[in-house]
Amino acid sequence: MPSLRTALLQSSGRPGAVAENLKTLDEAAARAADAGARLLVAPELFLTGYAIGDAVPELAEPAEGPGARAIAEIAVRHGLAVHYGYPERDGERIFNASQLIGADGVRLANYRKTHLFGCFEREWFTPGEQTVVQAELDGLRIGLLICYDVEFPENVRAHALAGTDLLLVPTAQMHPFQFVAESVVPVRAFESQMYVAYVNRTGPEGEFEFVGLSCLAGPDGVVRTRAGRGEELVIGEVDPEFLTASRAANPYLADRRPGLYGSLA
Repeated sequence: MPSLRTALLQSSGRPGAVAENLKTLDEAAARAADAGARLLVAPELFLTGYAIGDAVPELAEPAEGPGARAIAEIAVRHGLAVHYGYPERDGERIFNASQLIGADGVRLANYRKTHLFGCFEREWFTPGEQTVVQAELDGLRIGLLICYDVEFPENVRAHALAGTDLLLVPTAQMHPFQFVAESVVPVRAFESQMYVAYVNRTGPEGEFEFVGLSCLAGPDGVVRTRAGRGEELVIGEVDPEFLTASRAANPYLADRRPGLYGSLA
């Protein structure tokens, strides 16, 4: 099975300007496709911006809304899958969500963030209730989490036990928590034997300062590609053969003793 070339778009776009953010995504998709990527991953709430305050209800849309349709057109135009974050409206509730759209424009998976971070998110969003959301892409099992979710090892281990090969984590990682991008994410990839694509916003936005440092970490804990602190598109390979070999060599999942862990939950 060939590697899945994966592009990470590190950008904050323009908060509150959906049309501008779609243009940025379209341009990144063109560059990613030219580089041979089959998947483009954008940050948390990329469609609308993160620090949009009381504009959240106005900019939130259903999973099949106009933003999704526009991104489906981008995916088809450039021949690659696109994963992006957005505020999802479902009746009276709004979720911090992310969605994976295939290269054929078909929506493959939608995930709602289960662990909300800070006062801003808890004010505007309802936490999701489904821990493991997956889709198949180019022969790989793709899993979805968002930002703070990946900092809970239980979430990533649940994905490992469900067979996730590549975990997509759009994020809005802010100062002074850059150690998550630098250290926690590669450890999560190693201890649960999967690839993790952690894709961050960058620069000042409202009261927040996003730290960038997006990365693709492998099951050996080694970062395959890493962005700096600014706007950037970086590309890395998700190698199924290496993943199979790493899982065979690493005993973590096989050596688990679930009967001892009941009290942890």
